[in-house]
Amino acid sequence: MHFSVSGMSCAACSSRVEKAVRAVPGVASVSVSLLTGSMTVEGSASSEEIILAVQKAGYHASSSDSNKSDTKKTIKDDETPHMKKRLICSFILLLLLMYISMGHVMLGLPLFSLLENNPIAVSLCQMLLTIAIIICNQKFFVSGFAGLMHKAPNMDTLVALGSGAAFIYSTAILFSMTALPDHAAHLMHDLYFEASAMILTLITVGKMLEARAKGKTTDAIAGLMKLTPETATVIRNEKEITVLVKDIHMGDIFIVRPGENIPVDGEVIDGTSAVNESSLTGESIPSDKVCGDYVSAATTNVSGFLKCRATRVGEDTTIAQIIKTVSDAAASKAPIAKIADQVSGIFVPVVLSIALIVTVFWLFMGQTVGFSLARGISVLVISCPCALGLATPVAIMVGSGVGARHGILFKTAAALETAGKVQTVVLDKTGTITKGTPTTTDIIPFENTTKEILLKNAYALESKSEHPLAKAIVQEGEKSFGTPSEIKDFSIVPGHGLMGRIGTSKIIGGNMSFIKKYVSLPFEAEKAALALAAEGKTPLFFAEDRRFSGIIAVADTVKEDSKKAISDMKAMGLSVVMLTGDNQTTAQAIASSVGIREVVADVMPQDKAEHIKKQASLGTCMMVGDGINDAPALTAADIGVAIGAGTDIAMDAADVVLMNNSLHDVVSLICIGRATLRIIKQNLFWAFIYNIIGIPLAAGAFISLLHWEMNPMFGAFAMSLSSFCVVSNALRLNHTAIRKNKKKERKKTMEKVLKVEGMMCPHCEARVVKVLCELPGVSEVVASHQTGLVTVTMTEEVPDATLAQTIEAQGYKVI
Repeated sequence: MHFSVSGMSCAACSSRVEKAVRAVPGVASVSVSLLTGSMTVEGSASSEEIILAVQKAGYHASSSDSNKSDTKKTIKDDETPHMKKRLICSFILLLLLMYISMGHVMLGLPLFSLLENNPIAVSLCQMLLTIAIIICNQKFFVSGFAGLMHKAPNMDTLVALGSGAAFIYSTAILFSMTALPDHAAHLMHDLYFEASAMILTLITVGKMLEARAKGKTTDAIAGLMKLTPETATVIRNEKEITVLVKDIHMGDIFIVRPGENIPVDGEVIDGTSAVNESSLTGESIPSDKVCGDYVSAATTNVSGFLKCRATRVGEDTTIAQIIKTVSDAAASKAPIAKIADQVSGIFVPVVLSIALIVTVFWLFMGQTVGFSLARGISVLVISCPCALGLATPVAIMVGSGVGARHGILFKTAAALETAGKVQTVVLDKTGTITKGTPTTTDIIPFENTTKEILLKNAYALESKSEHPLAKAIVQEGEKSFGTPSEIKDFSIVPGHGLMGRIGTSKIIGGNMSFIKKYVSLPFEAEKAALALAAEGKTPLFFAEDRRFSGIIAVADTVKEDSKKAISDMKAMGLSVVMLTGDNQTTAQAIASSVGIREVVADVMPQDKAEHIKKQASLGTCMMVGDGINDAPALTAADIGVAIGAGTDIAMDAADVVLMNNSLHDVVSLICIGRATLRIIKQNLFWAFIYNIIGIPLAAGAFISLLHWEMNPMFGAFAMSLSSFCVVSNALRLNHTAIRKNKKKERKKTMEKVLKVEGMMCPHCEARVVKVLCELPGVSEVVASHQTGLVTVTMTEEVPDATLAQTIEAQGYKVI
């Protein structure tokens, strides 16, 4: 269940809400995000019970499970404009206050004649201006004292007490001035009205800077949401009409013209084009789309006209799922955040106690009430639990956003943190290191079986299988026979082979150990299989009616970027292991070609998980796979990664989903994880060290050493900058160096076909080709005197008239 929580101002608040909700019977786990104001709860407790618990803790909550616009509300920065208005109002009033309190009293600047030589009137003006500033910033007092009443003091409590104490003390001095008018001018130097107002104004400055920086952390999600158009063109009743995207239904036909963004996920039913999918995959090179291909919402149609059928709409589109995944990751908590949570839960009460002790201590030491109170107020206003509370979530939000921009989706904050700790990367072979689309390379019949019969039987058997290797044989069989023979009594032995009947004949196919259970394997067959495996091919064995039929070898080629990606992993100090169900010889051949030394082959799907557990016992382990058989291993690993979007089951089991089918994205996600973990550690260090140094300094522990005492206004200024610095440090993640495989940008080309009369022989063809190739922008020309067609390939637009004039100048006619 998801909830929106309002009224939280610091980490102490989020800690208080978590504690209150965790106490509700039936709640298994709860995670509150101070950054997004969201709460995720797991368990059997009802929404009403959870909301009531939040309200009793002094905050407000509402269920957001049914609110589809919740993500938009979460990322919309409503806080900064409101803070800006408060700050402008406070700043104008503060200038007037500082002019009166310091400009006149210290510098002798002129005042109205009514105030001249009237210290009580001047002090009264200071009090009224301070009251106005307090009203502008009443949120600190409302939230702070409400937290105090609920026995849950927060950052606002510290600010309210610090500013309020300075105001009350100054008001008491003002009344003393009225009782002792002869000493009024002297007593005026003990006023702290300007400190009370300055504290509120400086904290508001810090809050506004923090809000602006926090707003930037959601830029990645906001950018994705902006890519989805508001309207779309659909065909209804054979007419083109414009409708809102939310009104598109499954099965609707929509059209996308060049330059337009695709409104929903769909299947191309007419037209060809190049589609820029960088918003989903991070890949800048457009992807060609033809009839039967799928397109995704928020991608851009670059060139041609597309007519598509809607397959997924609304919250089911790929872009909506990406936004939800990034938002959920930001709302979850990384394990490292537990340190800050534990400290935040007791931070404010401890600071209040320290402030009281410091004040009493200095009074006991014989200092004045004003001096002692200044030390206590300085302790209150310099202490900042916000920095602790924001240290982790802002880094998680920015890191998740960076990943989303590169087609890397972290499902949880824990996955992002774990990615930064990975020591071993275990890679599946088929579809991960290799392309996953093998082809048939060899057909070797045995014992009076012909190639035709061997392939025909294998085609019929493998047509019932979903295994990638089966598809290679099916593809080859379709070329030769079209429709496969009817197969009956079909069964699969997972990880081993297949069996079934064609007519009265029993057909068996599978690996060597499986086939040996049913037929005797000739020595020549085993020798041939070893030779094929040594070449990186996978031999599949077939038998008919307990008679060995032969071997069909298939090969799955290695992806172009696999070797470079694995080399980068090693350069990062990672141990790389290949885990596959393929035979040892074939697996070793593939591993050697990409630079992997450690290979674990002949592993059944159910045994992969056990091997991953062994690897995980030696250090943080990442498993990368794409198929159903990888799901148990993905779950068993410290962090599971589904590559190339994988199968639905693999995606569900994985902690990270890669939209691209490239191993370089595994390198990128580890880079992002390491950078995020480094930023979190830096933020936590500075948040802790800031308070460790700042609180003793504010308390006056170093006055005898430094001969300097902290003014409460300086403490407020320091506090206002602490959270801003933590958030700004997290924003540096946007500049993380991602190791991406640099692909050569392909040149955009276009073709024009012209019908030419007069070409009679190859010499005519050569003349036309020669003159056209001399034109700027023409890269290739193919001419045929037999058909009269001239095909011109260009890297830039060449006008039709120019092409025609060039050809006709040679004595031919363009028709």
